[in-house]
Parts: sequence; C-alpha cells; structure tokens
Amino acid sequence: MSTKKRILFIAQEMSPYLELSDYAAMVNKMAIKSNEAGLEVRVIMPRFGSINERRHRLHEVVRLSGINIVIDGDDYPLIIKVASLPNARLQVYFLDNEDYFKRKAVFNDDDGKFYDDNAAREIFFCKGALETVKKFGWPPDIIHCSGWMTSLIPVYLKTAYKKEPVFAHSKTVFSLEPNSFKEKLGATFLKKAIISNQIKEKDLELYKEGTNAALNKGACKYADAVVVASDKADKKLVDELKAEKGKIIVPFKKDNEDLADYLQLYHQLLGLK
Repeated sequence: MSTKKRILFIAQEMSPYLELSDYAAMVNKMAIKSNEAGLEVRVIMPRFGSINERRHRLHEVVRLSGINIVIDGDDYPLIIKVASLPNARLQVYFLDNEDYFKRKAVFNDDDGKFYDDNAAREIFFCKGALETVKKFGWPPDIIHCSGWMTSLIPVYLKTAYKKEPVFAHSKTVFSLEPNSFKEKLGATFLKKAIISNQIKEKDLELYKEGTNAALNKGACKYADAVVVASDKADKKLVDELKAEKGKIIVPFKKDNEDLADYLQLYHQLLGLK
C-alpha cells in the first residue's frame, strides 16, 4: 500500500486565524487544495495573542510538551496547541511562548514601534517549528514556508538540521512576498540565529542586514523552489533567482485561483506525474 506524500506549511499567517495580508487566504487555500489532492497536510504557525483560542478551539497538545528552545544561551519553553481547520480534515499547530506571543499586537506596539525582540521571536518560531516536527516523528516531503518569520527555515534545513533523519528527504519552498517592514532586526540578530557547532555566521551572510529584503533573499537562496507570491515582489531578486542553475521558480499569476501551478510544483518536487 502506497504511503501518502506529506506537505508541511509553515506560515506566519493563515485564514481564519490571522490575516495580515491577502496571502493569509492563499495559505488556507493551498493547504485545503493539497489535502484534497491526496497529500497529507499539516500547518504550523505562531500563536499570536490576537488569535482567539476559544473561538478557534485551540487546545494544548500535552504529548508534545517538554521542548525548550535556546536563544542566546537562554531556554524558552515551547507550548504547542492545535486546532482543526474549519471545513477541512487537517490540523493546524500553534507555537506559543509567554515571553514572545502573549501580547495582543503582532509585530508593532500600540505606538506603531517595531518590537525590539522580533528577531528573537522569529528565531524562536523557526527553531520551534523544526523541533516540533522532530517531536512529531512525521517526515515532511515538502516544507512550504511563507512570511518573513519563516525565512530561517531553509538555511537551518541546509545546515544545522541537514543530518536529522526526519528531514532527510524534505524539499523546501519559499513564497516570496513584498516587504512588509522597513526596520532592521538588530545588530545581535545573526549571533542569536547561530546554532552552536551546527551553523556558522558565514552561513547566514545573506541575512546579516536584518532587513525584510535580506531575510527574503536568504530564504530564497537556500530554498529548493520559490513561489513569486505577488506582482510587487522584489523583481531584481526574482531575476537573480532565475539565473541560478537548478532553482525552480514559479512566477506570479493573477489567474492562479485553481492553484494548479502550486500543485504542479509539488508534484515536480515529489517526482510525481
């Protein structure tokens, strides 16, 4: 009996839980469409404080408890919650932490100031997502990342996590969206993002500026495939990626409502017809 191919969506936003941009609805559609196409689907996203746990019926997954994420020498407990996506038979896992995600605002405070710890929040989420998959013991064939908060996933998979059996056959996709913030993640971003003895600062060279553009560039360069998710995405970066040998690029199409291009990409990465 054949085993279903597995696709994991790691996203910073997804309808109906959090809608920061139009792409939240696209992640929802991609997950449901992939599920209907016979793929085994799971989703991981941050449990931002603005997500209503009662309305969306989130509950803690006790069997996955006990994970701590190390950032700059300090341990932060990872709390994992789950909900069933409405009108679909698939599960969405929410990564939570009292220090990073309890606040109601997402990336900016009440005065519009970009949170000083957004770098640490991203690192916590990216490490937490990969550690959660290890705890699952659920090897994904494809990991599709969307949003700047997922931008470290492709480089981590090519370096610190490349020898992990659960990721041995994983292919990564990154959705390239327009920049959503103008600030920088701070001078200590790279230092915090390093995983001792498994990833070096030179591996993160593309990310060093800590800008939204730098995060996107690093993720795109390390991903196996890139989906251009908007006609406002960085055209210079897209041209650079097109010139890379072996890089799979899915161009933006306004009439991609049936998501045929996405499914074709997944089939290509999976070696399916």
